[in-house]
Amino acid sequence: MTYTQDELKQHVAKAAVDFIGNELHPDSILGIGTGSTVDLFIDLLAAHKSQFKGAVSSSERTTARLRQHGIEVFELNEVDALLWYIDGADEINPQGEMIKGGGGALTREKIVASVAKNFLCIVDQSKQVPQLGGFPLPVEVLPMARASVTRALQALGGQVVERADFVTDNGGVILDVHGLTIDQPLQLEQHINDIAGVVCCGVFALHKATAALVATQQGVITMS
Repeated sequence: MTYTQDELKQHVAKAAVDFIGNELHPDSILGIGTGSTVDLFIDLLAAHKSQFKGAVSSSERTTARLRQHGIEVFELNEVDALLWYIDGADEINPQGEMIKGGGGALTREKIVASVAKNFLCIVDQSKQVPQLGGFPLPVEVLPMARASVTRALQALGGQVVERADFVTDNGGVILDVHGLTIDQPLQLEQHINDIAGVVCCGVFALHKATAALVATQQGVITMS
């Protein structure tokens, strides 16, 4: 039997609920990311909402879905620490470094991830890569700096395309950078984040995955 990508996402979402289930306690607060796999995770997590206190959300989309299920959503400023941050990725390498931001929520995702004790990445096998860079790198930028940041990203060897008709929850624009060879993710993340006008880039190397669950045709495997 061959599973569809949607079925693989469902499998890894269920595995994620099982993975963190034993660590939930009445005072624990989870960080929840954004995306189609996370949507499925939230739907399954709802059955266990009595086992934990609530969640911090990385996007308005996720906040709405959590509240639809009766899960309390906290502002990050109200929370000192998160037990787990659970999110997907557009690419993940064997070291747990990722490209994220295909949905445009990269800045809030990175902020919430930075507060969490652990980062659980949930993906299907299509997101596993030996080296990052096949997926265009999203960079959130202040609108007034789109041209200057574009020039700086082009100087790195990338082809820059502004995401059409898209504004982030923070009021920023997204520049998608194609054609980068990302052999040193941490250094690239730091370099791009230092460009004036950049809010956040979609390389997650400083806050990489503590563990990853990967749905394959043979079952869900764990990377750590």
